Amino acid sequence: MENEHCHSHAEHSVHGECAMPDADIVNDLAELFKIFGDPTRVRILFMLLKQEMCVCDIAQLAGMQQSAISHQLRVLKQARLVKFRREGKTVFYSLADAHVQTMLNQGIEHVTE
Repeated sequence: MENEHCHSHAEHSVHGECAMPDADIVNDLAELFKIFGDPTRVRILFMLLKQEMCVCDIAQLAGMQQSAISHQLRVLKQARLVKFRREGKTVFYSLADAHVQTMLNQGIEHVTE
């Protein structure tokens, strides 16, 4: 009798148009979401929404040590969320592409609904 209420919901399954991504893609996506799990990294990304910035400016705005900001920027760079350019001895960081801005904007929209 324990299976009395168990039945297939095959009519509710989606065929083809929303297939489960490859396991490697799912793992990469989970890792990406882990990056967004740190408030400091999210704040840095929001700072970079408006303009590119150097480590010292980000550290000052965040009220943190430059070394801590450099570490977080390294994580963001490895995740391909930020890019950088050198101007003399100064390194300027910016969002890697429009996808990052979209993720931030949609995340804000989602949590403020």
